[in-house]
Amino acid sequence: MSDSWARDEMEAVNLEDRRLNERLVEALSRLGAKPNASIPAACGGHAEMTAAYRLFDNEKCAFERIIDAHAQATRKRVAAQKTVVLAQDTTEADLSRPEQEVAGAGPLDGGKRRGMFLHVLHAFCEDGTPLGTLHAKGWARPERACGQMTSRERCKKLPIEQKESYRWLEAIRQAQEEARRFPETRMICVGDSESDVYDVLEQASRGPENFSWIVRACKDRLLEESAGHAARSVRELALAAPILFANTINVRGRKSKVSCDKRSRRQPRESRQATIEVRAVSGVALTTARKRPGQTPLTVNIVFAREINPPKGETPVEWLLLTTLPVDAADQTREVMRLYSVRWMIEIFFRVLKTGCRVEDRRFETLERFTACLAVYLVVAWRTLYVCRLGRACPQINCEAIFDPSEWKAVWTISRRTALPANPPTLGEMTLLVAELGGYIPRKNSPPGPQTIWIGLQRTCDFAHCWTTFGPGANKQSQDV
Repeated sequence: MSDSWARDEMEAVNLEDRRLNERLVEALSRLGAKPNASIPAACGGHAEMTAAYRLFDNEKCAFERIIDAHAQATRKRVAAQKTVVLAQDTTEADLSRPEQEVAGAGPLDGGKRRGMFLHVLHAFCEDGTPLGTLHAKGWARPERACGQMTSRERCKKLPIEQKESYRWLEAIRQAQEEARRFPETRMICVGDSESDVYDVLEQASRGPENFSWIVRACKDRLLEESAGHAARSVRELALAAPILFANTINVRGRKSKVSCDKRSRRQPRESRQATIEVRAVSGVALTTARKRPGQTPLTVNIVFAREINPPKGETPVEWLLLTTLPVDAADQTREVMRLYSVRWMIEIFFRVLKTGCRVEDRRFETLERFTACLAVYLVVAWRTLYVCRLGRACPQINCEAIFDPSEWKAVWTISRRTALPANPPTLGEMTLLVAELGGYIPRKNSPPGPQTIWIGLQRTCDFAHCWTTFGPGANKQSQDV
């Protein structure tokens, strides 16, 4: 299988050794071809497997260097877009190993699970097509010794630079830096309710002209009294606003991951259709209970979507969005909701990383080795989701924009059982063929998802290898020689 895509992604990598750079490209290509397989199964034999593990054990193969190279390639894709959604979110990597603890892993919650956290700033097109990771930060929590401050106490006493929430501020600054790099591209940074931190909102409001943000509110924030609002809080003000429109949406069900988590947004619920009514307010002046000297009110716009008549026993669905995008008209409000909905794609990205790439199942003795491997799989997860989404966004382009000739020819021959076409098939058609190899059954208005794509890509790799080794592709190579 060709490693051209891996070379493109790692073109800017610098591991201070040409051989290490080449080995990284080879490892990325092998793991990308079989994202769901174990490292030994993805590599071509014992020597290649040993080389991959030595690569992850090399201190020069650092997490930051791999991500920086991928970010450079991502910027080339960002530069071609008119609008880019920069979604940021945090996920955990559960590395609990009952038989042998991973050295350097920290506690994940109040239980016995151990691992690390990963915060990612990922770029997406408006339609959800992933462009790549621009910023990533991983860390393990230290053990809390007896007598140390609890997280609530730290929240009140420590500056934000010493809190875990500082990750949101770092990502916002990186998003603003990207906006300055591409002044002709409209950049919208979106974050869920965990990013509703006053310091983060203040920093976000200082961005360049082509930078905007949307944050889902975590709390009912106070309004500045001197601004003349009749209401005292954001939610009260939003409820008093007139209804702009109503929509029917599909609410995805969810299961509770951690039983001790009592936050409403983490509680289990059943899938259902919900009718929501949407309101919006412009020019809202926010304040905080703990004002700093010289702190001025923060002016934002509000979009409030609330479910009416929820099922008995179910918590109503609510979106209280804070943004700098205009919301004066119904169309502008719809756009804010549409752009915020793209944030869900980072959840899909994390699912591909964990379920598709099985990154939590990778066996390493130390956290340093795992994080180097994690950086590689962040690139693999992007490419897997990219193939899936690009097939929907640009179905009419030539499939060789993504697939090598040996790949589409092998898949076409096995799946269609007909002579090869004179011209390569479209990307949309090829994506469907790959998905069918992964178990996808074509259905109207139901495109293939990431899972069938990542399984299909593995089979595509095997077929392409056979094609070039002892199939028609091998005959063509012999003639060329």
